[in-house]
Amino acid sequence: MEAMEAMEAIILAAGYSSRARDFKMTLKLGTKTVLEHTISKFEGICKRVIVVSGFQWERIQEAITKMQNSYDMEIVCVVNPSFDEGMFSSVQRGCSEVGACSFFVTPGDCPLVHKETIWKLAGAPGNVVIPSFQRKGGHPIKLTGEIKKRIAEAGVDATLRKILQDYEKNYMNIDDPGVLMDLDTPEDFMQATEYYNELP
Repeated sequence: MEAMEAMEAIILAAGYSSRARDFKMTLKLGTKTVLEHTISKFEGICKRVIVVSGFQWERIQEAITKMQNSYDMEIVCVVNPSFDEGMFSSVQRGCSEVGACSFFVTPGDCPLVHKETIWKLAGAPGNVVIPSFQRKGGHPIKLTGEIKKRIAEAGVDATLRKILQDYEKNYMNIDDPGVLMDLDTPEDFMQATEYYNELP
């Protein structure tokens, strides 16, 4: 339990949301925004959540300020000034804030992962732990400090996929379709809303 309490999470929320045709981080699923759903799943597992913003960072900061007192963990917003260089730049920005021995990384538009899934990932061994549904890898992924060091040292042409190629991956097959659900398009959001409304 102590190791889990020391964990942190990086949530990537810097993109333009161009395919979604709306700013998807602040879209509502029920009473919470997409971003808040994603953040909330780490409560009780992580001591701190680092939200990496970029495009419309002020809206992200405002949303976090509103929800900060609702959760028993620290939620911080950091800005990636180079967010338009791609997602890996946001991963690097988030990693620069991580002090824990292990941490999660997830896009901010993956709000439907079961909290139980994150608990299972938190307790799993390995440098790279990836949830899978029907043998397809999803999010969040759990990484160690060794990976964080490699990310920090990587050049501008690097990607997380390239870095992780050098490591054995612990895929955890989990009965949770939420690990594969992101909200890139309006159609994705409609499907996510239907799924969310059918949850017990």
